[in-house]
Amino acid sequence: MFSQILQLFPRWEFQKLVDRTQSERHARGFSSWSQFVSMLFCQLGRAHSLREISGGLRSCEGKLVHLGITAPSHSTLAYANEHRSWELYQLVFLELLERCQSSIVLGKRKFRFKNKLFSLDSTTIDLCLSVFDWARFRQAKGAIKLHLLLDHDGYLPSFAVITEGKVSDIKVAQNLHFDPNTIVVDDRAYVDYELYRQWSFQKVYFVTRLKSNAKYEVVSRNPIAWRSTVIEDEIIRLKSIKSPDYYLRRIRYWDKVTDEVYVFLTNHLKLAGNTIAAIYKDRWQIEIFFKSLKQNLKIKTFVGTSPNAVKIQIWTALIAMLILRYLQLLSRFPWSLSNLIALLRMNLFTHKDLWAWLEKPFLVVDETDEPEQLKLNLIV
Repeated sequence: MFSQILQLFPRWEFQKLVDRTQSERHARGFSSWSQFVSMLFCQLGRAHSLREISGGLRSCEGKLVHLGITAPSHSTLAYANEHRSWELYQLVFLELLERCQSSIVLGKRKFRFKNKLFSLDSTTIDLCLSVFDWARFRQAKGAIKLHLLLDHDGYLPSFAVITEGKVSDIKVAQNLHFDPNTIVVDDRAYVDYELYRQWSFQKVYFVTRLKSNAKYEVVSRNPIAWRSTVIEDEIIRLKSIKSPDYYLRRIRYWDKVTDEVYVFLTNHLKLAGNTIAAIYKDRWQIEIFFKSLKQNLKIKTFVGTSPNAVKIQIWTALIAMLILRYLQLLSRFPWSLSNLIALLRMNLFTHKDLWAWLEKPFLVVDETDEPEQLKLNLIV
C-alpha cells in the first residue's frame, strides 16, 4: 500500500524536480528518491528517530523493491537531511497540490458566493534552545513558525512558509499575493490597515476581527432585520487612513451558542452580515488543521537538528497531510483523519489494493485475490 501511495507522485516527475534543484549534485549512491521515501515513512510510520526510520525500513527489506529503494543507514540519512536543500520538498508539495486540486471533484460548497476563500494563520512549534540554537525565540526558548494558507475548497493547505519564531505574522502576510475577488479571513494578529488598503485596491477582500482600540467614524448604517443576530452593520472610515474614498464595514454579531458579541471588520460591502460572521467562524478549520498536523504526524519532535533537516521534516509532514486529505476526499467511507492515518500506519507494507481498502477497510477478503478482481468483487 505504501508503494501505491507513492504512485500519486510518479518517480519520473520527482526526478525532474531533483534535476531542477540539483539536489543530487554531490550525491554518492544515496538518491533523493530514497531520502524522500524514508522521510515520508517517518511521517506515515511515525518513526521517532533516524534509527527507527532505518530499522523500520530494513525490517521490510523484501518489500522495498516496490518502493525502488534500499534501506539507508541512519548516518547516511542524517547527512542527506543536513546538506540537501529543503526546496525540493517544497516543489514536491506544490506539484502534488496542483494534481490534487485538478483531480478532486468537490461536493456542495458551504457558501453560495463564487469567490475563493482562504484562511491565513500560523502555529508556533517549540524547540529546545540548547539543541536548536539557531531558532532563538525568547531569552530561554527556541521556536519556529509555520505560516499556512488553507483553501476552504476541500480544506487543503495551499501555501506554507517556515520562519523563525520571532518573525511576525504581518511580515509574512505582506509578501503574499492573491487573485482578484479572493476572500482572505484572518485573526487580529494580522491586522495591518495599510496592508488591508492595498488588498482593497487589488480587489482582494478580507474578513477579520476589529481591534478594541481602533479609531473610526461612522459614515452610514445598513438596515438590520428584526430579531437578527447581527446587532450593528455600519459603513466606517478609519481615522488612521487618509484616503477619503476608502470605506470599510463594521459588523457586531451576537453568537447564540456562546452568548458572546463579536465585532468584525471587512471591505466586502455587499455580503449579508450573517455571511460575514459565518466566514469568520469557518476560519476555525485552519486551527483544526494545525491540531491534526501536530497530533497525527511527526512535527513536534525532530530527527535532525539543523535548519535544513527541520524544514525537510515539516515539508514532508505537509506532503503527508495533503496525501491523507486527498485519500479522505476520494473515499466514500466516512473516514476521520485520525482513524485514516492510524489504520494506514498499520497497513503500509501489506499487500492490499489501496482504493478498495479505502472504500471498505474492514472487509475480509482472500489474500490470493488480485487487486483488479477484488475491485470487481466489491462492485458486485
